[in-house]
Amino acid sequence: MSSAASSAVAMTRALDSLVRNDRGRLMSALIARLGSFQLAEDALQDAMVSAVSHWSRNGVPHSPQGWLLQTAYRKAVDRIRQNKSEARKVDGLRPLLPDEAADDPDEIPDERLRLIFTCCHPALETKSQVALTLRTIAGLSTIEIARAFLDAETTMGQRLSRAKAKIAAARIPYAVPEPEEWATRLQSVLAVIYLIFTSGYAAGPGYGRDLAEEALFLCRLLNRLHPDDPEIEGCLALLLITHARCPARVDADGVTVALAKQDRTKWDRAQIDEGLGLIDVAMQRRAPGPYQIKAAIAACHVQGDASDWPQIVLLYDSLLRLEPTAVVRLNRAVALSEAGWLEAASRSLDALASALKDYQPYHAARAELLSRMGNFSEAAAAYAIAIDLASSVSDAAFLRRRAQHLARQAGSA
Repeated sequence: MSSAASSAVAMTRALDSLVRNDRGRLMSALIARLGSFQLAEDALQDAMVSAVSHWSRNGVPHSPQGWLLQTAYRKAVDRIRQNKSEARKVDGLRPLLPDEAADDPDEIPDERLRLIFTCCHPALETKSQVALTLRTIAGLSTIEIARAFLDAETTMGQRLSRAKAKIAAARIPYAVPEPEEWATRLQSVLAVIYLIFTSGYAAGPGYGRDLAEEALFLCRLLNRLHPDDPEIEGCLALLLITHARCPARVDADGVTVALAKQDRTKWDRAQIDEGLGLIDVAMQRRAPGPYQIKAAIAACHVQGDASDWPQIVLLYDSLLRLEPTAVVRLNRAVALSEAGWLEAASRSLDALASALKDYQPYHAARAELLSRMGNFSEAAAAYAIAIDLASSVSDAAFLRRRAQHLARQAGSA
């Protein structure tokens, strides 16, 4: 390989690594000083374009992070100078000029915790929180985020622009919450990370960037930036244990495999063990929260040879006291059914009929319960609704297979 080709390969690898691992840190440092999401993003993008040219000719610098930050500062000043109405801001940026910018990655302050809380501020709607977090911290492109949430690229771009504008107009503070606000705001951050994870987990493989992996990256980052928090540890444990089952979730035909039927030898035991260790550490802090309970429920599925459904019912009872939502009640009803308490499960599902009438897992759970109770005609109708509402091809195939099995049962009855 020629020296020019080697330089190009090294440059590409360095930039790819920076985008994946350091973009959030660079963005947070820029936003902290420039006071603008958009200016910081534009300046960093300009710096990365410059890096392609400079690093191809001169090689990757000793401190690529410092080089990018220094160059982004210059680009930000250039952009402001081009806008005469904002030229006065240049004086405020004097401390940011190249001779004073950090050239060592260890000197770049890590402001990502503030950035995470700003992206997940409750003044922004949930979808905007998710999009801004993925764009700013995880480094996904607008088109990747749009594809993940089945939006047009222009629609997602407008959503991101409105979120950044709202942060500026409403003067949303670029700050970690005060101690009295921490617990409430942290739950919003964890909810965004978990929503990112569940969106990726539901989509399955083959849908572009793996959002489940992005959520794991974000949760690990949060745990590193704010260690020893039991709810962060609980959320990370939940994601790890759930993600560990991915290799066994879909069979060779692309059909979802029920948890009880999964080949446990395919599970990632290292991830499971890491998750179980985190739960133990979190529980020892004696500050129980919803994510720790959810992680404990996930643990009940992966310890031993089968899920411990009676224990899972008790854990859902505890979770309901913290999150009395219809979805938690549905999950508890499923656990009741799996534990063999069919009548209690049926009463619980009946009470949720109105609240979850458009929720696919409700109809799938009801179909399975009715089948177990021998009510084949109503079960078939429930399967039909669930299949129609299924959001993934693998889930729809699983439900069709269950409906066909039910039809054979009904025919032989």
